[in-house]
Amino acid sequence: MWLVIAAVVVVAIAAVAWFYVQRQRHERMRTHFGPEYERAVRETGSPAKADAVLADRAKRVRELKIRRLSREQAESFDREWRRIQGTFVDDPDGAVAAADHLVSEVMSARGYPIEDFDTRAADLSVEHPQVVENYRIARALAVRRNRGEAGTEELRQAVVNYRALFDDLLKTDEGAFRRAS
Repeated sequence: MWLVIAAVVVVAIAAVAWFYVQRQRHERMRTHFGPEYERAVRETGSPAKADAVLADRAKRVRELKIRRLSREQAESFDREWRRIQGTFVDDPDGAVAAADHLVSEVMSARGYPIEDFDTRAADLSVEHPQVVENYRIARALAVRRNRGEAGTEELRQAVVNYRALFDDLLKTDEGAFRRAS
């Protein structure tokens, strides 16, 4: 009889411990990924599935050779960004296309594979979860631009959203690169 009670107590303690560990993992994922976590829950239908998807993403990104930019690279990219921004008034379409291309160049220089857009966004969500949604919005607006459906204000918003990710990616080995403008 005591053996059965002891076994039940051990099973109960193990179950509580397992639930506690799962809850802690869930909270770590939610804290780290922020809005991206909620997006993953909506897409997968459950927190457990979202945890698994995001853990797989994090594992994939850990296996990549992601690096920070050198100060020289960051300064060069920053000069190009300022040039692109300066062209917006005369050529909003061209500025959006150039901003999209420059963000891809920075990602490539940092070591992110620039396969399809969904993979890029998923990879970015691991280290840049607060701005990856800006990237998705900018990209959706760029697609609308390609179809001739986006007005100047939407194109301006696309550039603003690209810039949020661009600034986050523009980190150097010496720390965060401080933009001149």
